Formats: sequence, structure tokens, C-alpha cells
Amino acid sequence: MRLSHEEVEHIALLSRLKLSDEERERMTTQLNDIMAFFEQLGELDTTDVEPTSHVIPMSNVLRADEVKPSLPADDVLANAPERAGDTFRVPRVVE
Repeated sequence: MRLSHEEVEHIALLSRLKLSDEERERMTTQLNDIMAFFEQLGELDTTDVEPTSHVIPMSNVLRADEVKPSLPADDVLANAPERAGDTFRVPRVVE
């Protein structure tokens, strides 16, 4: 699939890019090269390749989520500039 100059101009418009004639010509060539590479990838036989989300084995490195007691509210709010009951009081951001 080859992209025309008009299609590249449309892609630039959607991307909010203003391309000069030279840049549009260069982008057309580069995008067509990329599309040709994807067409080559589409020709590969992947029938025996198992679907994966990563090319290398990955494992979760996070610790187990365990319920633990938290700090007392008075200790947490001891240095707060302002508080409202057991919460921090902050300036209003949304009106």
C-alpha cells in the first residue's frame, strides 16, 4: 500500500503538523518505506508462534498487597498547614 501526497497531507492535518513541500515529500517517502516494511512482516508465517505481550519473559516485581495498620491521623496531620477533621485542607482548584 503506497500513500499519496494527499494522504500524507491529511495525516499531517490530523496530527496538527504544518509541512513544507520538502517535508511532505520526505514524509511520503519515509511513511511508504515504513508501510513496505509492515507488508514484509505480514508475509511471515506465524502459525506456530504463540501470541505474547512481550518478546522476553516478564514477571511481576511488585510485592504482595497486604493490609497493614496505617499511621494515626493526628501523627499524619501534625505538620499540615490546615486540616479539616481527619483530612488535609487544600486550596480549591476547580470552581
